[in-house]
Amino acid sequence: MTSATGEQLGIMATRDALAMAEEQHLDLVEVAPKAKPPVCRIMDFGKYRYEQQKREKEAKKKQKVITIKEVKLRPNIEQHDFDVKLKNALRFVQEGNKVKVTIMFRGRELSHPELGKEVLARVAEKLGDLVSIERNAKLEGKNMTMILAPKPQKSSKPKQQTESKGGNSNAEN
Repeated sequence: MTSATGEQLGIMATRDALAMAEEQHLDLVEVAPKAKPPVCRIMDFGKYRYEQQKREKEAKKKQKVITIKEVKLRPNIEQHDFDVKLKNALRFVQEGNKVKVTIMFRGRELSHPELGKEVLARVAEKLGDLVSIERNAKLEGKNMTMILAPKPQKSSKPKQQTESKGGNSNAEN
């Protein structure tokens, strides 16, 4: 048994512990039920739960949810269409999301999966430094997919000071 201040009170009967907790207008909380003998603590359980919820809420604020955005292409895509899709994929990566690049095959296009691999290789090459390939090109039914994840950005950039030495820069000589 532990008191509200954290000091060890030793082993005691449950009735005595409950009486001691009631005397202090606090709750008796079982901390380690599987221990022999079970460990209990005297505390204000409502306050404890409130602080725990507050900590969880704070942790949830700081966490970044990463979603998977999808860009769909065709194996015989024209250059301008490819550039538009690439620009969208780049925007998704810069927002911090993963990008699933899908090549959709139709009919006889499926007999030439190497064309799809070439398009996926072009996407990976153009996005090069910004992404890491999380999953390589894989043919699943009539679609070939590849997943790209943004590389972690190094936020520790040295700050440059732009102070001019020699007084007021607006003064005329």
